[in-house]
Amino acid sequence: MNDEMRFGKSVKYISDEIERILEKVDVRKVRDAVKLFIGANRIFVYGTGRSGLVGKAFAIRLVHLGFQTFVIGETITAPVQKDDLVVLISGSGETIPVTMTAEIARRLGAKIISITANPDSHIARFADVIISLSTGEKDPDLAPLGTLFEASAWIFLDGVVAELMAIKGEDEKKMKKRHATLE
Repeated sequence: MNDEMRFGKSVKYISDEIERILEKVDVRKVRDAVKLFIGANRIFVYGTGRSGLVGKAFAIRLVHLGFQTFVIGETITAPVQKDDLVVLISGSGETIPVTMTAEIARRLGAKIISITANPDSHIARFADVIISLSTGEKDPDLAPLGTLFEASAWIFLDGVVAELMAIKGEDEKKMKKRHATLE
């Protein structure tokens, strides 16, 4: 076995690539997205697979911030209506359940934020704001199967949480009061 573990090389590669990806995000689009969050009646988040897990983590933070938030596909999700916000997370932007959700949300009059590595994708065509997290060249041995997109999306969305905290005058103490107590 080689003395140099792939672990360290992978962690460095992933963290360097995430920094590169996030540095390219258009700050004007972040501002536009934040305005949609602030103006939304309710917020709905959706993605499948690991992107869906990122979305669920983000939805939790939105609840901590006091937004009425739902994860599409959960049993207690309300119906999407006009003036709601739908946040879609898909690396390819072509995942069928996510593309169908984009089409339906648009038809219902909801605003849409698409977070994708493919700004020319199906979900991007329906978006009011497209957040492009283009991963570019990848080393699949160090970051397999969408790792760079998912990790970048998670960190990007945590940055959005920090921005929303500042705008709403929230701090961790206030957010903890909305944190689950029965876990």
